[in-house]
Amino acid sequence: MTSDDVQFEALLAYLKEARGFDFGGYKRASLMRRVTRRMTQVDLETFGDYLDFLQVHPDEFTALFNTILINVTGFFRDPDAWDHLREHVVPQLLAGRDPQAPIRVWSAGCASGEEAYTIAIVLAEQLGPEAFRDRVKIYATDVDEEALAEARLAAYTDKQIAGMPDELVQRYFEFTGGRYVFRKDLRRSVIFGRNDLMQDAPISRVDLLTCRNTLMYFNAEAQARILSRLHFALADAGVLFLGKAEMLLSHSDTFAPADLKRRIFRKKPAAVVRPAPPVAQRAVAAAGAELLGLDRLRDEAFATCPVAQVVVTADGLVALSNRRAESLLGVSTRDVGRPFRDLELSYRPAELRGYIDQAQVERRTVRVPDVEFSRSETEAVVLRVDVNPLTGPDASLLGVALVFQDRTEARQLKSDLDMATRQAETAHEELQSTNEELETTNEELQSSVEELETTNEELQSTNEELETTNEELQSTNDELQTINNALRDRTAELDTTKAFLQALLTSLPAGVAVVDAGLRVQAWNRTAEDLWGLRENEALGEHFLNLDMGLPTDGLRPLLRSVLSGDSVQEQVTVEAVNRRGRPVRVTVACTPLLDPTSGTTGAVVVMTPAEA
Repeated sequence: MTSDDVQFEALLAYLKEARGFDFGGYKRASLMRRVTRRMTQVDLETFGDYLDFLQVHPDEFTALFNTILINVTGFFRDPDAWDHLREHVVPQLLAGRDPQAPIRVWSAGCASGEEAYTIAIVLAEQLGPEAFRDRVKIYATDVDEEALAEARLAAYTDKQIAGMPDELVQRYFEFTGGRYVFRKDLRRSVIFGRNDLMQDAPISRVDLLTCRNTLMYFNAEAQARILSRLHFALADAGVLFLGKAEMLLSHSDTFAPADLKRRIFRKKPAAVVRPAPPVAQRAVAAAGAELLGLDRLRDEAFATCPVAQVVVTADGLVALSNRRAESLLGVSTRDVGRPFRDLELSYRPAELRGYIDQAQVERRTVRVPDVEFSRSETEAVVLRVDVNPLTGPDASLLGVALVFQDRTEARQLKSDLDMATRQAETAHEELQSTNEELETTNEELQSSVEELETTNEELQSTNEELETTNEELQSTNDELQTINNALRDRTAELDTTKAFLQALLTSLPAGVAVVDAGLRVQAWNRTAEDLWGLRENEALGEHFLNLDMGLPTDGLRPLLRSVLSGDSVQEQVTVEAVNRRGRPVRVTVACTPLLDPTSGTTGAVVVMTPAEA
């Protein structure tokens, strides 16, 4: 092996150890090409560097798995194959069945779920929605958790449903939030879960199994192992639907082509082998009466064993069962020779057929975790099941032994012990909490005494400050009284000045208007009111040139502009006007600047004198 090969194998071992993904069965060339593509995206050159990068950046696992597990799928992908499945395979599958019989489908390598929902649409079209909900279970599995999460949402974009007939989209999808969502009532029949075809037990009693464009990623040895599991998963006459690149040319003993062009195969039944007689019934030719007595002893020991046991041959037939199995599980000597899959025990209290297949394939004991088994409405037991492979002297597989251990008392004792432990821990925590609360309360009391002493000192200090503040307020009050008296005197002076100015303006024989720099009227005397018929409150604040009076104001604009700009000390002009009585009158208009000692010209004084005056 080259240095790259060694580093690559180390990388695969780390992926299996760190995340539970075993890529050992994948084709090395294809796998190395995909990993290298991902390495290029993060600017790394060697597999060793990439292994270090994964250890430092755990988020990189997601990007790597998305690159390796290319989730390329779509609704009705390869339409010709799906048309044949809908028109020929599914009708034949349903033709010889009881109208009420359940239909089980497994979509292996389902990616983001399009294939699983395509199967649902095909079966719903054949059966009708009501029968579909009652009879069909579709198990969709993949190793990619992100793809499974997307599949469970059942929401797809315009691009993802492109190519599907409009009538199917309208019948099976609802447009919500910018996406097409598969019907909820049919969605309940599609069950998604994680399943590694190389490691996990297969789903059993499947009528239709789709595994399209998945096997091509595995090497020949891994393909053979997976196909063995798929063969076990299929029911008699079950249908296997593969992708274009998958032929099964070397597995003609397990699958028969139903339509090789479209990669549709049927399961070939395994050869039926009658179960071997019980060990205790095998007579050894050289054995005497003493040995035959030992055989009876062994039979009786097996029959009366307090642990329920059932032995199944390598071909799936019941070979042995003891009395405890009969009383606990309902399996008796009458079931010897029957296929194990026909017994209720094969799927209750747990789906045992997958575990049996795993034990046979891996040649090791497989333990089923504690499961609850209800023998009646009022009585339930907890069982742990050990599936032990049985091999001959030549390491050939003879069958499996199922050992059912009653764990009810142990579970109850463990539950009681856990409860007692929790109660003791709770009591200890409460006692410790109470002790801490007492200590905290004592500290708080001491702190409160100190705070009270400090507060007393602060109150004394505050009292002194308040006395000082009171004196300052009295002094401030005296100052405010003085200021108030001064303001009252100033106000009286201003009122006197205002009255004087008002009398002065009123006494003038000419109309007077005072405007600011914006030509807004600031003062308007009595003579101006009599001359133009505008009251003071109507003129104040208005633009002088916009006043509604008989004085032509257009000719005054240059006069006012010259005075306000400071170009002239006084300007005068005589104009023809109309007084408030509607009579023509000649008016001499004189304009002088309104000067402020600090800011200069702030407005203008306009004096309007009638000619007769």
